[in-house]
Amino acid sequence: MIRTLVAKALVAVAMLGVWGCSHGKMAKAGSYPAANPADCLPPITLVDQHGRNVDLASLKGRPVLIDFIYTSCPGPCPLMTARMVSVAKLVGPKLGKQVTFVSITIDPERDHPSQLERYAVARGADHPGWLFLTGTPAQIDRVLALFDLTSDRNPDGTVNHAVASFLLGPDGHQVRQYQPLEVKPATVAADIDRVLG
Repeated sequence: MIRTLVAKALVAVAMLGVWGCSHGKMAKAGSYPAANPADCLPPITLVDQHGRNVDLASLKGRPVLIDFIYTSCPGPCPLMTARMVSVAKLVGPKLGKQVTFVSITIDPERDHPSQLERYAVARGADHPGWLFLTGTPAQIDRVLALFDLTSDRNPDGTVNHAVASFLLGPDGHQVRQYQPLEVKPATVAADIDRVLG
């Protein structure tokens, strides 16, 4: 038990070390340069909160702000979603027309489209252009791997996962990565505007 907690703490410190790497430039609180050169929008088909198939590759062509949550999360997920809601308000009518938000569940066994839709409505996140996605556990693991993330389930049903969000450019590659509970919504909105040119 103690060994597991120490290992998790070391992973968290290592992740913060990666996020904190600013390559010699002062990073704004919670906002860091992209550290992963992978294409994060490959042809993987997930299902949205309305039961429609969404091919991640089809989201290319505009910036995508993406995070990973689950609807029964007792801790950071509702706070992450609230921060994304604040960004959505700043982005305004560009959401859905020029930029897409994506929240992917890390608990696909329980988070079916109807649960995701209820979560979005309850959190004020039911905006056009904001997708809540689920899929098979194997599909979700593939997507997490694209972002160098993992998750694991605790005996009580909660899920351990990194608290992170990412801004992808129109080509599907990461532009910025965020610690979403630290970064200011205005910083994220300004990054989106910069990508839009």
